[in-house]
Amino acid sequence: MSKGRFGTYGGQYIPETLMNAVIELEIAYERYKNDKWFNRELTSLFNNYVGRPTLLYFAERLTKDLGGAKIYLKREDLNHTGSHKINNVLGQTLLAKKMGKTRIIAETGAGQHGVATATAAALMDMECEIFMGEEDTRRQALNVYKMRLLGATVHPVSSGTATLKDAVSETMREWTNRIADTHYVLGSVMGPHPFPTIVRDLQAVISKEIKEQMLEREGQLPNAVIACVGGGSNAIGAFHHFVNDKSVRLIGCEAAGRGIETFDTAATISTGKIGIFHGMKSYFCQDEYGQIAPVYSISAGLDYPGIGPEHAYLHDIGRAEYVAITDEEAVFAFEYLSRIEGIIPAIESAHAIAYVMKLAPKLDKDKIIVINLSGRGDKDCAAVARFRGEEISDE
Repeated sequence: MSKGRFGTYGGQYIPETLMNAVIELEIAYERYKNDKWFNRELTSLFNNYVGRPTLLYFAERLTKDLGGAKIYLKREDLNHTGSHKINNVLGQTLLAKKMGKTRIIAETGAGQHGVATATAAALMDMECEIFMGEEDTRRQALNVYKMRLLGATVHPVSSGTATLKDAVSETMREWTNRIADTHYVLGSVMGPHPFPTIVRDLQAVISKEIKEQMLEREGQLPNAVIACVGGGSNAIGAFHHFVNDKSVRLIGCEAAGRGIETFDTAATISTGKIGIFHGMKSYFCQDEYGQIAPVYSISAGLDYPGIGPEHAYLHDIGRAEYVAITDEEAVFAFEYLSRIEGIIPAIESAHAIAYVMKLAPKLDKDKIIVINLSGRGDKDCAAVARFRGEEISDE
């Protein structure tokens, strides 16, 4: 694999004004990624602040009800701030601190990355600004309040479709304006090199723990690891330490929205074409002219029109499978897991649960599936209620 590339994907397709910033970041990451003291500090934060290692929970009722493979849930929803996002954010914010930066900026869709970034900024006494699509600020009002409560400034982005894609674009523009004291805490395995590698390495703690926990609990590796995919950070984190274990199926679940046969979808692998956007070469949802297409999902965290370059590569070489899950399927899975296990999942994670509901009954009882439960679902209750025709309010 050449530097910054996954097969032909990845790269640094960015304006000259950002080159010095990403070169500075790459040099700093190469210096600190194997530094004993940096890693000791990060591990301490993971263990004592985040609450790692997260549980690998045997979902006994879910397993029994579906009547096939044994199902385990990797409980990233139990992390401080409620999702896997904190893993990456603490690592990047700590790195920014070592680089002498005093301000961090970030994009967010569902708000979980924004909340995690605001949390890290509060912990490490750094200035923080979050860019969030105006549409998403309405869908995720509670997370907007949390970010402001934590001391961050939240900027609603009204351009384009006013969702995650536009928040990323605006954050990149802001970074161009103020590189000297600012680090962009990119939230997924996307963007220009070295971001896809940095985010993957920080999220790979998930698959490291899954492997150790599975060997301890079952004395074997799982037969499949399944995760939802937008940009793809929780999935690549869950996949990474299994990539060379060919007996383990790796399955990413994309947001099909109202269906891949419609324009209201965000299933990039299923419907996209190779292109260049947000500093990387990968698969993107595009219109007939090759422009980035508007995308849709009930999940604010999955409605991104592209996918991380490593996922594109894993798809092309056949190492990982990518399937499309509709809003209807995800909402049903959201309600189903809540009722059968007493665990309310993020609507993003519910896409993975929905696929397991189809897959598990087809597998023998001696097979084992791990679902990466990437986040908790309190943030999504109002959106799911609206989907079911019910309005809920704190008033």
